[in-house]
Amino acid sequence: MAAQAQQKSAVDSVPDTAHDSVRDREISVEQEHLDRVYRRLEEKIHEAEFLMHDAAQRGHVGTPGALAERDAQVFRAGVHLNRLNNEFEDFLFGRIDLLLGRDGKKGPDGAYTAVEPAEGAVRPDRTADIAETLHIGRIGVLDADYAPLVIDWRAPAAAPFYRSTPVAPGRVVRRRVIRSKGRRVLGVEDDLMRPELRASLDGRELPVIGDGALMAALGQARGHTMRDIVASIQAEQDLVIRAPAASVTQVEGGPGTGKTAVALHRAAYLLYQDRRRYAGGILIVSPTPLLVAYTEGVLPSLGEEGQVAIRAIGSLVDGAEATLYDSPSTARAKGSSRMLKVLRRAARGALERQDAPDRLRVVAFGRRLELEAAELAEVRRSALGGTAPVNLLRPRARKLLLDALWERSGAAARHTDPELAAELRSSFDEDVSDEDAFLGFLDAWWPELTAPDVLAVMADERRLGRWARRILNPGEVRRVARSLRREGHSVHDIAMLDELQAILGSPARPRRKRELDPLDQLTGLEELMPVREESQRERAERLAQERTEYAHVIVDESQDLTPMQWRMVGRRGRHATWTVVGDPAQSSWSDPDEAAEARDEALGTRPRRRFQLTVNYRNPAEIAELASKVLALAMPGAQAPSAVRSTGVRPRFAVVGDGLAETVRAEAASLLEQVDGTVGVVVAMNRREEARRWLAGLGDRVVALGSLEAKGLEYDATVVVSPAEIADESPAGLRVLYVALTRATRQLTVVSGGRDEPDAAGVPDLLRD
Repeated sequence: MAAQAQQKSAVDSVPDTAHDSVRDREISVEQEHLDRVYRRLEEKIHEAEFLMHDAAQRGHVGTPGALAERDAQVFRAGVHLNRLNNEFEDFLFGRIDLLLGRDGKKGPDGAYTAVEPAEGAVRPDRTADIAETLHIGRIGVLDADYAPLVIDWRAPAAAPFYRSTPVAPGRVVRRRVIRSKGRRVLGVEDDLMRPELRASLDGRELPVIGDGALMAALGQARGHTMRDIVASIQAEQDLVIRAPAASVTQVEGGPGTGKTAVALHRAAYLLYQDRRRYAGGILIVSPTPLLVAYTEGVLPSLGEEGQVAIRAIGSLVDGAEATLYDSPSTARAKGSSRMLKVLRRAARGALERQDAPDRLRVVAFGRRLELEAAELAEVRRSALGGTAPVNLLRPRARKLLLDALWERSGAAARHTDPELAAELRSSFDEDVSDEDAFLGFLDAWWPELTAPDVLAVMADERRLGRWARRILNPGEVRRVARSLRREGHSVHDIAMLDELQAILGSPARPRRKRELDPLDQLTGLEELMPVREESQRERAERLAQERTEYAHVIVDESQDLTPMQWRMVGRRGRHATWTVVGDPAQSSWSDPDEAAEARDEALGTRPRRRFQLTVNYRNPAEIAELASKVLALAMPGAQAPSAVRSTGVRPRFAVVGDGLAETVRAEAASLLEQVDGTVGVVVAMNRREEARRWLAGLGDRVVALGSLEAKGLEYDATVVVSPAEIADESPAGLRVLYVALTRATRQLTVVSGGRDEPDAAGVPDLLRD
């Protein structure tokens, strides 16, 4: 901040006309460089197009080797061409001007690797020459002589752009953020890292433009999708992004500290550092579909597309999607680790169907053999005594049935010769196993179960009550059973489905026979030619579709995961490295200690590396101050992050007048006139649908959302409706209210109803000193 103050003072001392001419000249300089970059990109695009054409010609040769080489080359060239053809709003966004470095080694991107300036780089009279200028962008670009035109933002040489501060400037004298759209430079904003120096570039004193890049970035209007922060990453965020991937990286930070953005940028950085290991194998888990939609455009804009799976916690099980919300009390029962024992009992109990046969009759060795209900029950108990998944215990049950029938036949006692007895037993098993009566009985008595089958059975309150005895109380049993009768799934049902899939297992499938080509049958080539194995690329595509385990797992808003959800996510990262970001003060789960225990079980014994983000870049100080009053109630002693800016606009308080709907609509319409970007209206979860009706016709810049849906999102202005309703909807309601109050980047309006007990100024009880 001191550097920005000196920088602003220096700029303010320049006459406006001179200042404008300097700004125009610097924009022209950056435009000239950007033009050169795009000319080089066009050359690379032509090269990629030539490679694709050349690769296509190889297919005319017709040999298997040529075809395989063609496919590989077309694929590589196509990926490269697609990447080059992506024009971003600010492809080139940064620049750093550096002193001479202490060592002269060049890195793989053509830039010098020195971090600290060389001796003598700064002369005794505090003057210095700029020895190197680096432009930072979304992908690296080299000129025809392999000199860097643009440094990839993830490269080590780009790290000083993010980490340099006036306290620890390293070699950086000036840091510049370049704003562009398409191929046109719109403006530049500079930060002076060494304000005590008089630095020269090409014989002219280094100019400084603007009031600071970060403040300029913070002032931009928000849309309904997240912008990347690659141009304004700050030092503590950059340390997290570039942290070594090994083991577990845990990041905590309050609202507005950039946790979600850091998680997304870390995914792009890991791919850059070790693409062989991480390509296609990074999973980012978000708490809500809204947050997925908000963030999914960031990775393509960072030069990474199709390499990372971003999934909502309610979308982790293929074939199932969470579309419903449970009441807080139902959610507590479903999400608790207590549910694990209930599901294990239910998976075994679901085998006992009402229409299951209670008697087995077969014919063997000319005799009729029967097993009655009591004997069948004993066989089932013995089979379920194994530890394997329920569906994989079916072969064990089959064998125990055959043992019981063999014993009933009495054949074992009639033969003393072991070899003859073993041969007779084998013949007995073969005869009985082929009988339709036995096969039909086994299918009905021990059916293959699916996770949805078991959840459907659990909707029977009587049976669920038997399985949940001494685990759930009668009220919880009733609420869970009723919720499972609805069409669709809640986010907590998805975790239960995943757990049941693990408990049930999938029976081994017989290998599908290769369908014979008629030509093979005519020529007799089938015996001579081996079955074609799938190619490496086909296998990679199949595994990507079937993937349930990842090389790196990033959990966003981790404080909201329930114990059951931690088990679900943990199964996808058994052998992974992890990045876990969250804020305990924003947790919507009622028992954080129980969730922490499940998290530690999922992460295992891997070493932890912890980071704390302390700066709130989202909220103005006026909003942050109001939110801190709720934080003090929700988590006494917790430290809120420091807001970096003040707008002078205090939060507005409104009291319901003619009606709640009319009041909220009027406040939202007023904010739409005051801000250029988006307005979020946050209500208690049970008011989501009616809130959408209140706002009908106001346009797509305003959105209504429930308190649990607001997690991770941000808007230019926010209307928070009835703090008391939000605080009272769950045991974690105060923490949820804290989240709601910290979504706005510019203006906040709080609407109070009767339950809020507003004072004469309209300030609700929860927000008063």
